[in-house]
Amino acid sequence: MPATITQYISAQPADRQKILTAIHAIVAEQDKTVVPVVELMMGKEMIVYKAKSSMKYALASVSKHMSLHLLPMYGSPTLWAKFKALLPKAAFQKGCINFNTEDEMPLDMVKQLIADCAPIDLLKIREEYLQQKKEKAKAK
Repeated sequence: MPATITQYISAQPADRQKILTAIHAIVAEQDKTVVPVVELMMGKEMIVYKAKSSMKYALASVSKHMSLHLLPMYGSPTLWAKFKALLPKAAFQKGCINFNTEDEMPLDMVKQLIADCAPIDLLKIREEYLQQKKEKAKAK
């Protein structure tokens, strides 16, 4: 397993290295709450961006495409719909966007996407959810 982000990106096909480097830089620039590490997620090695020790984003290069995983988008149908419309050439899943080229995933849209996701505090949302669940259980 590559020890650094640079080693991970350098190990990818040459035609993917530029866009992976650019997306990594955008995430680091737009969301100061995350720390990138190379580790396994869903059985695949990728760059995982953690906020408060929990995955917020991940960037992967797999055999058929690259993927940008976005937990804030997974939890927000509004964000998902907004960027699905803005990125018509990319393939959207529940919480990730698959793409092959910068044409499918323009960097200006990636910058806007991360800027929209950055303020979302996933841990706070989870804590509020658990508190509401606890209060509902007490009310019964």
